[in-house]
Amino acid sequence: MKYTIIGGGIGGLTTALAFEQKGIDYQVFEKAPELSEIGAGIWLAPNALQVLDSLNVLNEILSTGNSINRITLGKADLSPLSDQSQDGIKDKYGYTTVAIHRAQLQKILLKKLPQEKVHLGKGFHAFKELDTGKIEVHFTDKTSIETDYLIGADGIHSKVRHQLFPESKLRYSGQTCWRGIADIQLDSDFEHRGVELWGGPVRFGFSRVDNNRVYWFAVAVSDAQQKDEGEIKNKLLDMYKNFHPLVHTLIQSTEHTKILRHDINDLNPLNTWYTDKVCLIGDAGHATTPNMGQGGAQAIEDAYYLSQFVTTHLGKDLFKHFQDKRQKKVNTIVNQSWTTGKMAHWTYGKGVRNFLMKNIPKTLLEKKMMEMYEL
Repeated sequence: MKYTIIGGGIGGLTTALAFEQKGIDYQVFEKAPELSEIGAGIWLAPNALQVLDSLNVLNEILSTGNSINRITLGKADLSPLSDQSQDGIKDKYGYTTVAIHRAQLQKILLKKLPQEKVHLGKGFHAFKELDTGKIEVHFTDKTSIETDYLIGADGIHSKVRHQLFPESKLRYSGQTCWRGIADIQLDSDFEHRGVELWGGPVRFGFSRVDNNRVYWFAVAVSDAQQKDEGEIKNKLLDMYKNFHPLVHTLIQSTEHTKILRHDINDLNPLNTWYTDKVCLIGDAGHATTPNMGQGGAQAIEDAYYLSQFVTTHLGKDLFKHFQDKRQKKVNTIVNQSWTTGKMAHWTYGKGVRNFLMKNIPKTLLEKKMMEMYEL
């Protein structure tokens, strides 16, 4: 049986690597002509790292990225609301969350794959189910292939999903995010620390991704598709003028041409991710807001379980078994992340919120994280 994977992002490449390890016949098609340095950082939580460990790429990720041993949620002045050591998680799994540049992660995954199985510059156009039971896949360059199964791993704006479930809808969160990589060395106190600061209508987070680079994100309540006016760096500096000086330093240390802007959307949860021959994974099937650091991790988990079901079910109700295993956890994360994103920007009631955040028992927070990290 042949599997065609549409999308060469984190979900698509991890699925390909899992298939490669299990001897499953596959091909990957990605619309970009090359996988470049475009992008910012990503946090890989222990659930994702367990999968990557099983695929024999963990050591490269640990040596390329940066371990996060402490996670701080604070107010704009960096005073903590929650300051959580990750020692308990490290004791259980042997590692904690790793921050890494997305492009570096893609390179690590890509180089483990036979290059003849990865096709760049091949944009998906449409698919057609044939009388033979095969799927005919058409690309934007007017070429086509036949396959037994089609995996849509083409992200939140998935064309595979649009054809499969044209009624599916994205939800705008009411927030916009700017992301960047600052060329700067942090003080030792922040070397292995992830930080997010809440300041009413805006928030800011950062972590080191390697020796001389820091990934940061800035989130603000915003109208959808509102254009950035003027020089973006000056706009952000003004937006965060009441934040800790380190925030200003990180923004100043980033080339303005490398500051990325995206409106934050998720996918209104779908009842079904598949048909008999076509299945959606990752953001294509269950895009989430980034508030829990689980978007990439859930795509990686998808790859892990899908490869298992391919080898154990041999096509019989394959995608149903996959969805039955994954949907409850994914929907819980999507809903929790949506709620967290709204709560982070409260203007009224933030005093109560801050009091609750400061007084939640650390054992309870760790228990909740452990549950999320279980495969």
